[in-house]
Amino acid sequence: MNVDARSLDDLEPDDARPASQQIANVLRAAILTRKFAPGERLPSQNDLAERYGVARETIKSALRILREDRLVVTRQGSGAFVRAQTERPVGLRPHIEAAFERPHVTIDFSGFSSETLHGAIQEPLDKIRAGRLTPESVAIRILLPDLSLPTVIPSRAEPAGDDPAVRERAARIARRNTEAITESVSELGTLGLVRNATVEIRAHGTTVLSKLYIVNRDEVFFGFYPVVTNTVSVDKQPVTIFDVLGKDVPLFHYATSGEDDDAADQFVDQARTWFDSVWTSIAHEYTP
Repeated sequence: MNVDARSLDDLEPDDARPASQQIANVLRAAILTRKFAPGERLPSQNDLAERYGVARETIKSALRILREDRLVVTRQGSGAFVRAQTERPVGLRPHIEAAFERPHVTIDFSGFSSETLHGAIQEPLDKIRAGRLTPESVAIRILLPDLSLPTVIPSRAEPAGDDPAVRERAARIARRNTEAITESVSELGTLGLVRNATVEIRAHGTTVLSKLYIVNRDEVFFGFYPVVTNTVSVDKQPVTIFDVLGKDVPLFHYATSGEDDDAADQFVDQARTWFDSVWTSIAHEYTP
């Protein structure tokens, strides 16, 4: 791909983090969004230092961060290279931010509460408000479990069984995040910053034990929800429940390549098919 230093994103002038951390974040996003391909050489330390107006020691610190994240390897006298094997759990946020650089943004989410999605879209939405990103449309679809029905997860662990109060606690978390997403995205359309901005939410009656993001129909992020025992406050009383560990669950990334018989292409295609099938069949209008 031969991406040079000049084409990398600028640093945010109001970011209080050290320059080395900011530069590492820019390079990390470029690696995870495949601007740099596996095995490709990064721009030289001198080029990066000139690009960002910093000392080479600052660039060395940034590369050290990426080495610790196992995203790059450095070779004496040759420079830094993207690791050839990058099929590992990835961060969602850089990919979401890159998706908003396109004219038309679509995000399909299936999971438990959309809490992680809410956090991941805040920065690109802020950039739209500031005029730094200008997509023509943003369309988000969210599939959630119907917590008005008896559930296996979440449920009481001691004694085991469904509990409407436990479900209502989980429903409040989902409402808080879906309402915030809806308000934030709808505001973009109201202000005229995005020509078409929509959020649709549906619910279904099956137990949710995994999360799925489909970004711009050509990238998929998938992760499993581990089932955990957790003590929470329900009606101001401590209750032990079976719950899912949702936040910071490792996500695995699949992106279309356009190559025949590519496993990632097949996974993306099947993820789209699965989501659309649930959306148009057993899912119904979400009632907060």
